[in-house]
Amino acid sequence: MQTATPAQRRASRPRADALRNRERIVTAAREMFVEFGPDVPFDEIARRAGVGNATVYRNFPDRDTLVTEVVCWVLDRTAEEAERALAECADAFEALERFAHAAADERISALCPMVSSTFDESHPDLQAAGERIERLIEKIMDRAKAAGQLRPDVGVGDLTIAVAQLSRPPAGTACFSADRFMHRHLQLFLDGLRAPARSELPGTAVTMEDLRRS
Repeated sequence: MQTATPAQRRASRPRADALRNRERIVTAAREMFVEFGPDVPFDEIARRAGVGNATVYRNFPDRDTLVTEVVCWVLDRTAEEAERALAECADAFEALERFAHAAADERISALCPMVSSTFDESHPDLQAAGERIERLIEKIMDRAKAAGQLRPDVGVGDLTIAVAQLSRPPAGTACFSADRFMHRHLQLFLDGLRAPARSELPGTAVTMEDLRRS
């Protein structure tokens, strides 16, 4: 598992021990952001990561920097899941299903709202990671449509909204204890995406541009 950012986000390659510490910090921060929100104290993140406070601040001098790293890391991991699904699944709809469940497990819905609440969404690292995953989702969906397995009246935004909403735990329910509901209900949604469609959807297919304008 790699938690370092892609090559374009690294000026030089840190030492192996520094990379391991950075990985521990990002992993711990992601877990705690999902569980408790973006205001988790750095000393709590350091404790869970098994490193000192100074190590956290040396890698991430402020909260915005850490949030950016965590969100980009999760987006990169989700993009890698999309690439694996495309490469390993001969069945186009199976690739779509595999990706959707993997994306839900990454808890993007719990992390992305922190971005707009803390800094400019036009951050170049975030934009690059977002554009990469958007292209891959479109590729997965286009492949399923071309195979006649995915109804033609849905867009990337439809899938994105559904995964985000279904991976967000119900009020009063602990995030990780709701997994059995999340994957069950996500599969119900995915079954509704299969072609031929059994009903006509109101409105038009939702694009990512629609989501950005909303």
